[in-house]
Amino acid sequence: MSTTVKIREKYQVTIPEDIREKVPLRVGERVEVTVREGEIVIRPVVEVLRTQTWFWEKEWQQTVSKSIEDMKAGKFKVFKSVKEAKKQFGD
Repeated sequence: MSTTVKIREKYQVTIPEDIREKVPLRVGERVEVTVREGEIVIRPVVEVLRTQTWFWEKEWQQTVSKSIEDMKAGKFKVFKSVKEAKKQFGD
């Protein structure tokens, strides 16, 4: 899908409503603007708070993926109490 828009003062453009409906954007959010093979590409940027960057690190994501796979495969145990879990894993 493509739409023609006019470049305004300060080289601003308005993203048409039909495009915005397909790519959820909000006023104030950031986008990345790059040039690829002579075309201007605008992509939404997901900003992560500095205190939450650990969650997106490769090692953490791999650990989470492995845990999800283990759960789907039934490789987990449900404990009836904290005392029972402590006994299993140690204090």
